[in-house]
Amino acid sequence: MNPLLLAFYGDDFTGSADAMEALTINGVKTALFLGHPTQERLNKSLSNLQAVGISGVSRTMTPEQMDRELPDQLALLNSLKPRLIHYKVCATFDSSPAIGSIGHAADIAFDVIDPSYGVIVQGVPLLGRYIVFGNHFTVYGDQRYRLDRHPVMSRHPITPMGEGDLRVHFGQQSEKKVELVDLLHLGESYESLSERFDRYAEANDIILFDTLDDKNLLQIGQLLHDKSRSGRVFAVGSSGFEYAMASYWREKGIIEKPEAFPSIGPVDQLIVISGSAAANTAEQIHYATSHGFKGIALKTDLLVDDQAAADERNRVIRESLVHLKEGKSILLSATIGPDDPIIDKTRDRVRQLGIDQSETGKIIGRQQGLMLRELLEATSLRRVCVAGGDTCSYTLRQLDIHSLELLMPIAPAAPLCLAFSDNPAFDNLQVASKGGQIGAPDYFIQVLEGRR
Repeated sequence: MNPLLLAFYGDDFTGSADAMEALTINGVKTALFLGHPTQERLNKSLSNLQAVGISGVSRTMTPEQMDRELPDQLALLNSLKPRLIHYKVCATFDSSPAIGSIGHAADIAFDVIDPSYGVIVQGVPLLGRYIVFGNHFTVYGDQRYRLDRHPVMSRHPITPMGEGDLRVHFGQQSEKKVELVDLLHLGESYESLSERFDRYAEANDIILFDTLDDKNLLQIGQLLHDKSRSGRVFAVGSSGFEYAMASYWREKGIIEKPEAFPSIGPVDQLIVISGSAAANTAEQIHYATSHGFKGIALKTDLLVDDQAAADERNRVIRESLVHLKEGKSILLSATIGPDDPIIDKTRDRVRQLGIDQSETGKIIGRQQGLMLRELLEATSLRRVCVAGGDTCSYTLRQLDIHSLELLMPIAPAAPLCLAFSDNPAFDNLQVASKGGQIGAPDYFIQVLEGRR
């Protein structure tokens, strides 16, 4: 059996780290590579790994940009000959035909990989993401909403979700035929479920699975492991796919019981970079700044302007170094919540400059990465935290990091990782990352203190 059980490409950094965490905490030895790893670098690592991932940025790409990015990346993973290849997407499946098209990415993957089976595994009960009769439900507070009625995702600034049925949503992005294995089908005997899967696979391109609880994930893991014996499986979806496979592999003894991940302990200071506009992140920012962090608001309307960006970066770096020398932790925020006036101010500047609105997050993320790079080079700090999916993807690419491994879980889908780099300034850097809606109010304090 190929020691490499699974390979995945993540469409942003936080989602990729989420997939790595799901595998590692369940005993699957995994490394996450950033950007465009070489075949040589991957091959050097394979002897110690059971899964590999590539952290990409396709969540913010147009279909034309995907055409330039994804074929080589997927071909590289395919060359490693895993039985399972996963295109990892956000747990909320947010995408559109124009930006981050999951359907277009799947079309590319089918051309490159030519899988025997295509599936969508999207539910993650641990994160409050459920698929019920094909419809996506997501938790918000202590309530669950269908995605097109979710208070945040229905109003996402780039890819608002206007459809909760994943078959319909995916069908707006690809002509591939999708069939559903629903909760009632999952209640059948394993033999009946397997036969149903085979019938559906003969008549359709992709099979979507309902997922309400961890038992469903275990069923999916068993089925896809067995099917992968006869042909390669290509999966689209969240880290629910990793949880499904790892739970079955553990039950069957294919992977060993993982060692415990002890708390890594505190550091004296932490640098937090936030680009998230989510209300959840705003609550975390307020909590941190009321518990000792020094908040510095970024003038993002200047950061999007090539003529003004350098001066704004220098202002932030000077102010940051003053607070760091005073022994404080700092939090550099692009916005505090979805109603921060800086958002409209920045959009106005983007329009004046003639910049595509969809490029805003990339531009700001790169500028934040340049700030973080200079701050790390000027100090001896070895732990950082980045908040916001797009922010993580573009900020961390400025640090010459080539790969990461899980150091310890902090909150589900928001782990603390150990970074590896050929640049000594960033090698063994501890990096926490989180999506906008992830984590408790004291998440940044948890990262500072190195506790779950």
